[in-house]
Formats: sequence, structure tokens, C-alpha cells
Amino acid sequence: MAAPEPPQPPPEGSKPLSALLSGIAQAAYCGNEDITEELLRGQLYPEAAPEEFRALRAKMGGLLQSIASADMDLNQLEAFLTAQTKKQGGITSDQAAVIAKFWKNHRMKIHESLINQSRWDNVLKNMNWRVDLKSQSRHIDQINTPVAIVEMELGKIGQESEFLCLEFDEAKVSQMLKKLSEIEESMNSLTQTT
Repeated sequence: MAAPEPPQPPPEGSKPLSALLSGIAQAAYCGNEDITEELLRGQLYPEAAPEEFRALRAKMGGLLQSIASADMDLNQLEAFLTAQTKKQGGITSDQAAVIAKFWKNHRMKIHESLINQSRWDNVLKNMNWRVDLKSQSRHIDQINTPVAIVEMELGKIGQESEFLCLEFDEAKVSQMLKKLSEIEESMNSLTQTT
């Protein structure tokens, strides 16, 4: 029985290209303003002429943008990259392999970043609740009645949260549940296929 072959070393230019893709993603999708074209060229391709590097960066940035905006799965990515390798002025098969590996490792992070960038309002990050019994009230008939305390954490991902604390009596809880049921029915009617 033959010993398994050792894994092939990565192609010579794969590390700088992988780092370039990471830099492009950091700048474009994570908002890292410290990553500039000059920094990437100086660190990764110091021997390349500025216009040559600018063309490579633009090509890789365009490919990454196409892949990310379509949120390609691995089959779509393979078809896309195969087409790019056959296109005149496209990419090499080694570059395609580096891009495929990069996307496989960073797809979820880039997808989440795009979703977060597309939100313009706060989102519900967390919700906690409890039921208490009123022990004090201006009106004696409200003592020992149950109240629901709901605390909602609102905010944008990556920013400080705001907390909203609400108190509901039994009637308000019923009213809220009715409204939430109406919302659920409306959403279900929109998502059902005929």
C-alpha cells in the first residue's frame, strides 16, 4: 500500500493574492480605513509598478464584489471562476483557486457585513421578560395583580445598545399578542407560494 502523497505547496503567488483579497475585504466590507492601496502594494507587491498593481487590485476587487453581491454558493463560485479563467484578460487557474479558498473561508463574515451595512435602522438584539406581582399601587384593587416586565435591547451591530423597558398588565399583554398574531398572519400570507 502506497503512502499518501504529501499535500502540494501553495502556488508561489497565492499568499500575496490571498492577503490582497483580505485587504480588499477589510476595506470594503469591514470599514477598515487604514488599509489603503499604497499599503497593500508596499506590503504585498512592492516590485509591481503602481499601474500594474492598481489593475490587479481593481480586477480582484471587482471579482470579489460580484461574488459577494450574489452571495455565491460553492457551485456558483466554481462556474463563475471557470468562466473567468476562460475569458480573455481574465484570471489564471491558480488565482481562481486562491479566490475560491478565500471565499470559502470568508463568505459568512462578508455576508453578515453586507447585511449589517444595508440596515438603516436599529434591530432587536435581545429580549428578556419576567412576570411580577404589584406590591404597591395607588389603587388597592391593583395590588397583587400580575404585570409583565419586558426589556428589549435595541441597536445596530457593532454599536452601543439602547435598552427599552416596558410594563404590561394582563389586558395590554393580550392586546400586544393580538397585534403580533396579526403581524404573523400578514407575513405568512406574503411568504406563502400559490
